[in-house]
Amino acid sequence: MLYSAYELAYAAVAPARYAARVGAQFWRSPFNPAVNSWAARSTAAAFDLFENAMRRYPKPAWGIDATHVNGVEIPIEIEVVASKSFCKLIRFKRDASVLKKTKLDKAPDPKVLIVAPMSGHYATLLRGTVEAMLPGHDVYITDWVDARDVPISNGRFDLNSFIDYLIDFMRVIGADSVTGRAHAMAVCQPGPALLSAAAVMAEGDDPFRPASVTLMGSPIDTRRSPTVPNQLSQERAYEWFANNMIYTVPAPYAGVMRRVYPGFVQLYSFLSMNSNRHLNAHYDYFQHLVEGDGDGADKHRSFYDEYLSVMDMTEEFYLQTIREVFQEHALAEGKAMHRGQRIKPEAMTDIALMTVEGENDDISGIGQTQAAHDLCANIPDSMKIDYIQPGVGHYGVFNGSRWRSEIQPKLAKFIAHEEREAAKRASANVKLAAE
Repeated sequence: MLYSAYELAYAAVAPARYAARVGAQFWRSPFNPAVNSWAARSTAAAFDLFENAMRRYPKPAWGIDATHVNGVEIPIEIEVVASKSFCKLIRFKRDASVLKKTKLDKAPDPKVLIVAPMSGHYATLLRGTVEAMLPGHDVYITDWVDARDVPISNGRFDLNSFIDYLIDFMRVIGADSVTGRAHAMAVCQPGPALLSAAAVMAEGDDPFRPASVTLMGSPIDTRRSPTVPNQLSQERAYEWFANNMIYTVPAPYAGVMRRVYPGFVQLYSFLSMNSNRHLNAHYDYFQHLVEGDGDGADKHRSFYDEYLSVMDMTEEFYLQTIREVFQEHALAEGKAMHRGQRIKPEAMTDIALMTVEGENDDISGIGQTQAAHDLCANIPDSMKIDYIQPGVGHYGVFNGSRWRSEIQPKLAKFIAHEEREAAKRASANVKLAAE
C-alpha cells in the first residue's frame, strides 16, 4: 500500500508543482518590472525550491562525450555490449583512430569492468569514477535496471543472479582482450559479489577470470569497525526488513506486482542519516538563488539531480544481501554458497587484489574491505595492495579530488603492472602450447 500511496501523493501534488514552476518563471521574467527586487528574487527562489523538492528525478544522463589523452580530445561513444533483464553492460568506446595518434605505446589499454552498486542509485553516480579511468583504460560498467521497470515474467534477481551476471560480463570482456583476462573493480556494495564471482571463476579455472580485482569501500566483513548502517542491520531481525521494507510495484509500471525495496524508501534512509546537512544545503541553495549566484545554484542542482534519482531493488536481492552480507557474514565466515557450491576465495591464486578504504568512511568502516586479503590467503603478497586514503569519507573513495589525484593513479599503476604480468603469462602459455 505504501508504494501506491506514494504514487497517489505524487500525482496529488502535481498541480501545485506546475503552479510553482509557472510562478518562478513569472517572477524571473524580464517583463516583470519588479524582477530585480529582493521580493521577486525571494519569491522565485521559494517556488524553485518547492518545485525541485516535489518533482521526480529521472535517471541522469552520463554526459560523457569525450576524454583527453596527452592533451588531445578523444570522442566517446556509449555502446551496449550485452543486455540482460536487470542490467546492461555498457562500454565507453573511445574513437580508436584519434586515440591511436596520441599513444606512443601501441599496446592496447587494459580493459576494466567497473561494477556499480545496486543500492538505490543509478550507475551514473560513478560518472567521476568513469571519467578518471577513461584516459588510460578501456572502460565498461554495469548499468543496473530499475526493478520496477522489469516485467515480473522476466523472473527473479537475487545475489546469486548478480554473481552470474558478473561472470558472464567478465567472459564477454575477456574474450575481446589480448590476454583473455580483463580487470574488475567494485565500488562499495558489490564488493562481496565481485569477490565471489572471481572465486567461482578461479576454482573453475575459467580462462576469462579477471587478472585483478579492486574492492573500494566494500562490506566484505561488516563486523570490523561497524558503522551505523551495519549496527542497524544487526539490531533488526531479518523478519523486520522483510515486513517493513518490501512493497509491491503498482500499475502502470512494467514491473507491476513485483515485490521490491523501493528507491524512495532507501532515499529517505539516506536523507535521515545526514538530515541537517541536507537542510543546510537547501537553505544555501535558496540563498544562492536570491543572491543570483548561478554557479552555486548549478552545483547544488547537479549534485541533487544525481542524489535524488533512485531506483528499486528486487525483494530477493535486497533481503539476501541483508541476511548473508550484513547479518550472517557468510562470505567472511567461509559459508557463502553459489548455486549449491561453497564460494572459495582461497581458490584465487593468480588474481591480483587491491583494497581501498577511506579514513572517514561512515558506511564501510576501516577493515571491512581489508578483510578480503585474509580470505584470499593463497594470493601471493606480491600481488596484494591495501590502501587507506586519508581525509576522505565513503563518497571520496571513488569520486572527488582525492580520488582523481591520489587514489586513481595508484589504481592505474596497479592495473598496469598486473596487465603486463598477465601478458607475460599469456605469452608463456602460447609458447608452451606450441612446444
